[in-house]
Amino acid sequence: MKFSPLIVLAALSVGTAAFAQDPARPAPTPEMQAAREAVMKSCATDRQTLCAGKEGRDAMQCMRDNADKLSAPCKDAMVKARAARQAAAPN
Repeated sequence: MKFSPLIVLAALSVGTAAFAQDPARPAPTPEMQAAREAVMKSCATDRQTLCAGKEGRDAMQCMRDNADKLSAPCKDAMVKARAARQAAAPN
């Protein structure tokens, strides 16, 4: 099954909206939003190849479990997303 970038971005938007509504978590920063979009774009092929059929947290866990097999652009995007998440975390 092939996912178009538009479907992936739409799913990300819905997930982000639900995430932002959780009162226990602050709304994602613009930097975090950009980092998530970069991961979705850079890792689309890796996700299809390594984690076909997995969604949401299962897909991200699969990507982490296969970190040694990810493409360089995907690895870079994931490192930047982790840094953005840590920068946005309350101290």
